[in-house]
Amino acid sequence: MNNRAGSFLWNLRQVSTLVPTGRTVRLCPLAFCRPNITYSNWNRRNLLNTFGNTVHSSTRYLFQDALIFKSEGDGCQKKGISTVTVFTVDKLRCPRRLSFDSKHFPVSVNELKKSFHQEASDEDVLTKRRKPTLISSEKLSQECNSLSDVLDIFSKAPKFPSSNYFSAMWTVAKRMSEDQKRFEKQLMFNHPAFNQLCEHVMREAKIMYFDNLLFSLHAIVKLGIPQNTLLVQTLLRVVQERINECDEKCLSVLSTILNTMEPCKNVDVLSAGLRMLVDEQVWKIKHVFTLQTVMRSIGKDAPIGLKRKLEMKALKELDQFSVLNCQHMFSVLAAMNHRSIILLNECSKRVTSNIHGCPFKILINILQSCKDLQYINIDLFKGIADYVATTFDIWKLKKVLFLLILFENFGFRPVGLMDLFIKKAADEPGFLNVKSLVGILNVYSSLNHFYKCQTHEFLEVMASALTGSLHHISSENLLNAVCSFCFMNHFPLALINQLLQKDIIDDLLTAGDVERNVHRLHVVAACLKLDDAPCHKDLDLALPQLPPTTFCPQPKVAAVLSDLLGEGCFSQSVQLPHNYFIDFEIRMDANRTQVLPFSDVDVVTSTDIQRVAVLCVPKSAYCLDSTHPKGYLAMKMRHLKIMGFHVILVNNWEVEKLEMKDAAAVLKTEIYSPKALSAADRHLQSTC
Repeated sequence: MNNRAGSFLWNLRQVSTLVPTGRTVRLCPLAFCRPNITYSNWNRRNLLNTFGNTVHSSTRYLFQDALIFKSEGDGCQKKGISTVTVFTVDKLRCPRRLSFDSKHFPVSVNELKKSFHQEASDEDVLTKRRKPTLISSEKLSQECNSLSDVLDIFSKAPKFPSSNYFSAMWTVAKRMSEDQKRFEKQLMFNHPAFNQLCEHVMREAKIMYFDNLLFSLHAIVKLGIPQNTLLVQTLLRVVQERINECDEKCLSVLSTILNTMEPCKNVDVLSAGLRMLVDEQVWKIKHVFTLQTVMRSIGKDAPIGLKRKLEMKALKELDQFSVLNCQHMFSVLAAMNHRSIILLNECSKRVTSNIHGCPFKILINILQSCKDLQYINIDLFKGIADYVATTFDIWKLKKVLFLLILFENFGFRPVGLMDLFIKKAADEPGFLNVKSLVGILNVYSSLNHFYKCQTHEFLEVMASALTGSLHHISSENLLNAVCSFCFMNHFPLALINQLLQKDIIDDLLTAGDVERNVHRLHVVAACLKLDDAPCHKDLDLALPQLPPTTFCPQPKVAAVLSDLLGEGCFSQSVQLPHNYFIDFEIRMDANRTQVLPFSDVDVVTSTDIQRVAVLCVPKSAYCLDSTHPKGYLAMKMRHLKIMGFHVILVNNWEVEKLEMKDAAAVLKTEIYSPKALSAADRHLQSTC
């Protein structure tokens, strides 16, 4: 026997002694993690059987480092479970190649090769048939119309990966109405295959693709499976272990999952891991959508360094922002509580220039985010208000009201939009409930907005609508409504009488925000006494005293008045009845041509003296970007005039910018009457 034949026989002997012929590996599609190993017809006597008998009943093919033999007998396929006989050959123990010599074999090499390839091709077909087929969530969601349909398919023939069944169920659920979704979820929990599916997902969590794992966790959370269940907590732990497998797509999905989950130990740990991962990979993120999703999920308590790094990345990608990206950037920054003025300004420009066609929900989200971030952009607010006013007829009044409430939070007064709303509300009051009526009154009284001759008609409609719901309105809503009417100098008798009932007053003084209620009751009492109210002029409510007013010194204005009027000609920080406070009081003659010094004489009843109230007003007392006074300042000015004062408003922020000489000139023109100033100018010219 030559060397080639000897080498061939040596190889056969090595294989026959290494592996028993009866050792089989059972591939179970329901337990991919730990395949079961079975030994059929095995005993110690068969361990050293000759290899020749096996060669005649098996087909050989080479796969990497192993010679694998698949039995063609009846025992190969039983009840859908594939059984393969595996022989592992170590390279070091079998260094030589199998070889054939045509001289020692009657069959030619070409015929042997042809036969070998034919048998290998047949074996490939068998192998493909025995491989477990993967299930597609897209195909499942198209074939099924309910969550139970998906579970029925799973119970008949479970396929890998089981996570796709949950993804398919969430896709199906998204097509349903809320009521149908609630009913189908209950059927899902009660389905006999549901627990089995959960067990399969937990078993496969460590071997399935990471994106499948995240998609299944997202679907499970969205389907409403409780977060404290073993299934959810197990998947969270596995995601923690495999978080380094995150690519950009997985980063986006994981961020979305964390946004929807409640805080717990595993969620907190995963959030911390996500922050570390984002800190490392932030510059590798290519898509704006992924960047915004990550920014939204890192949380308000993320390190400021990470927030600034994400801000720089967003600024770098600003040229890639679509209009939708700009619209969403407001809520993204609000979610991470990061006020990036540069980003907000640039996105505001894009939003304003592309405002037409913007959904109302996005407009609301933009304004709500601006409120959370304390960001004010006049051009943005005007652009939104003008767009809604232009398309006013296509919006529901309740949506417009919500927009006006947000504008009121900024002190922004969109005149055109508010005029349209007054006319529409006066014509169609039936759409408004109590909460909407109270909201409307609060907006218009706070912004001190009146619309020509229709204001009285509008207030009457509001009062009539509230009177019809008088027995259903809460004490606080009733107080808020009456207080708003008083701000606007309107006094609906039925509402006021109901408010002044003893049980209502007692309820307001013992429940809710008592301090706020006391302040509003004092406002109502002052309006009933001072204004032209048709009733309750002699009202004497036993109300708790308000906390003392905090006096804000105005040193620059005081210095200017001292130089202009002289010492002893004005009084500072004056407290008046009805809890009113004025910064400075000046006493002048009736024509306001001459300043009178203060004395102990009671000048309140004197008709020859004009009392002048100087109010130092901050910018917040006016509507945004205007000198239109807000509701409380307008009511205070009205009441001071009723008490006999001439009211002068001094804008703090303007005086602070002026030199002393210029500030004195401004105050002089406000204090003295135009007639006195013209006479003084003529006197000055004559002396010159």
